[in-house]
Amino acid sequence: MATEAPAHGGYLDILRAPHAARLLAGTLVGRLPNGTGPIAMTLFVRAQGGSYTLAGGLIAAYGVANAVGQPLLGRAVDLKGQPRVQLPAAVLSALGMALFALTGIGNLALAYAAVVVAGLFTPPLEGGLRALWPSVLGREDRVHRAYALDAVAQEVMFTVGPLLVTLLVALWSPAAALLVINALGILGALAVVLSEPSRTWRSAAREAHWLGALRSPGLLALLGSFFFVGLALGSITVAAVAYADDRGTPSVYGWLMAALGLGALVGGVVYGGRRWTGAPERRLRALVALLALCYLPLMLTPGPVAMTGLAALAGVFLAPVLACAFIVVDRHAPRGTVTEAFSWLVTTFGVGAALGSAVAGPAVELAGTVAGFAVAGAGGLVALLVLLATGRVLAAPDTPGGPGGAARHADGEAVPSAVHAEKNTH
Repeated sequence: MATEAPAHGGYLDILRAPHAARLLAGTLVGRLPNGTGPIAMTLFVRAQGGSYTLAGGLIAAYGVANAVGQPLLGRAVDLKGQPRVQLPAAVLSALGMALFALTGIGNLALAYAAVVVAGLFTPPLEGGLRALWPSVLGREDRVHRAYALDAVAQEVMFTVGPLLVTLLVALWSPAAALLVINALGILGALAVVLSEPSRTWRSAAREAHWLGALRSPGLLALLGSFFFVGLALGSITVAAVAYADDRGTPSVYGWLMAALGLGALVGGVVYGGRRWTGAPERRLRALVALLALCYLPLMLTPGPVAMTGLAALAGVFLAPVLACAFIVVDRHAPRGTVTEAFSWLVTTFGVGAALGSAVAGPAVELAGTVAGFAVAGAGGLVALLVLLATGRVLAAPDTPGGPGGAARHADGEAVPSAVHAEKNTH
């Protein structure tokens, strides 16, 4: 059930809270190297005379290293605090990419080693921000609205980031673009870790367990579903390229991707503008069902104008799904593992997207563009089936060691958590 949020409870209320705008902006800038990595690396490799195959291999190595590094660094943040992990990781990641930019692809072993370092040490700023929201905003409804704002802001970053890379390449060179983007990444991380909330934040006491956040059955169920949401999104990227090739108009690809982002932006704004009641796990199932339903019409592959509209429709429920998933992560993460849990969500989604791209390519080659979009539809449906099959597990957010959302300031004072307030509504 949803009701209109009062005027004082909108996005401006979130951004006016002390430190909130700085943390959101710093996190987005700090994530630019990761968000723009694939396009920047592709342009650099091509400028060096390398093939698309080589670019794909380097991007894959970067992505795998990132997938490994995010939960490990997230666990380190939970154990050691944000400044001691986020900033050193950002510097090491930038140094890895700088080595790649300065040495090029002449020595492939060195190139692969450099991008692996860059991916492995990508700081978990995304999970870190979501861990900070309860201590910055306090009230449960404001935290939930911040999650929606976070999801909307991601769409802005993924739209502006590639444009920034293209501009830097046009003004200077692909190597300069890599260096500038990663320098900005360090500045973004610096803005976050020097803020008072980041410096004083401490994770709740955690139970020593080698599985960390993954010992939560509910979190595992959510990750299983989001793997397939990522797979659907990754396949759309490849299928959209094939659609543009079929139409003989490469620019159509850009329009489809822009429409997908615009749909997510609108959906996130609308979702965050309402106050939701009831269990978020049930709401997530409904949102994923709508997301899957909106992927299916893409298989019609009509003319460019209609296809652009379908792409916008396909994006409408993405940001709401992400925002609701953030709440579910907070409810199911074992105590003291919240940053690691959010990092696992990022990793699972990214690995799913990479596999979706890998599956959609052969599907398009074997059966045409429609088959590529069919992969997206199938991914959305399987994501829904996972949530339905694990409904009983997701309905019980109490996990070993207690909820993961609780955080503490450095002086030991407990901070209100979204997970506690959410439970009190039932």
